[in-house]
Amino acid sequence: MSTKFKALEASIVEDNQYSLEIVQRDIDELPKGDILIKVSFSSLNYKDAMSAKGFPGITKEYPHIPGIDASGFVVESNSSNFKEGDAVIVTGFDLGMNTSGGYSEYIRVPESWVIKLPEGLSLKDSMILGTAGLTAGLSIAALEKHKGIKDLKSIVTGATGGVGSIAVMLLSHLGSQVTAVSGKEEQFNFLKDLGANEVISRDYLFESVRKPLSKGLWDIGVDVAGGDMIPTLMAALNYSGVVACSGLVAGQDFKSSIFPFILRGNSLLGIDSVEIPLIKKEEIWKNFSTNWSLDNLSAITKEVSLEELKDEIDVILTGGQVGRVLVNL
Repeated sequence: MSTKFKALEASIVEDNQYSLEIVQRDIDELPKGDILIKVSFSSLNYKDAMSAKGFPGITKEYPHIPGIDASGFVVESNSSNFKEGDAVIVTGFDLGMNTSGGYSEYIRVPESWVIKLPEGLSLKDSMILGTAGLTAGLSIAALEKHKGIKDLKSIVTGATGGVGSIAVMLLSHLGSQVTAVSGKEEQFNFLKDLGANEVISRDYLFESVRKPLSKGLWDIGVDVAGGDMIPTLMAALNYSGVVACSGLVAGQDFKSSIFPFILRGNSLLGIDSVEIPLIKKEEIWKNFSTNWSLDNLSAITKEVSLEELKDEIDVILTGGQVGRVLVNL
């Protein structure tokens, strides 16, 4: 099958400077795989932006087509589990990292990366959620299993970002009393509209919590910041509290005391949405199509074309993205 298609390609210009250009590619140039997919939608995650701009340790070889998320229809299949016309989702694994990714009208991937779109979830909504939604969902599932959700007091850091905004919506939907934390005070009303009962600034949180152990304020938390945010949250949890951690935008290292763990029995849970078994991803997507269904995803969404995506990559790298960016292929 020889067909030309459009893609957003990152390449090295000179002296570790990277450019992004719309290019024409041929399907024969795609990597080998079991499933060829015509992409309908993708999304923008921080990891996509790092790959597009050549951050160390993300993508090894350029030119490269980023995009760790994709949804669309199967056009060719070497698998008995998928047939032409099936609506499918691909997130994580190596897509968009070192395998040609979702910022492209076509992708070819292994069968073991592909999930059939659950009934009740659209291709568009699956990519509004994307890896950010999957990460938020995995965080909420871990908290629910460990502690519960309904009627508990929760806190979400980085709340205006992709993972954070979906976590606020989902926790509120499931009956938690949500405190949202953000450095963007102009977005406080936005977070209240998503379901947050209280919105506080990042600076206020740091100033009001005494480490290593402060007054217990929250039962559960979703942290996408990392760094100094983790010991701050751990110090302000109620007895047997738990935080699900999935990000490092505030730093990859943190220094904490043992006191929150041995005096209050608190827990810190690590969340990975990339290499987890496909069956666990399927469970989260099924939840989003049923009891976790969110009917106001448009409130957190900015839809762009492939040509408009370059500007959004610059925005997310400077901390300016609010909610989710949906890429319409």
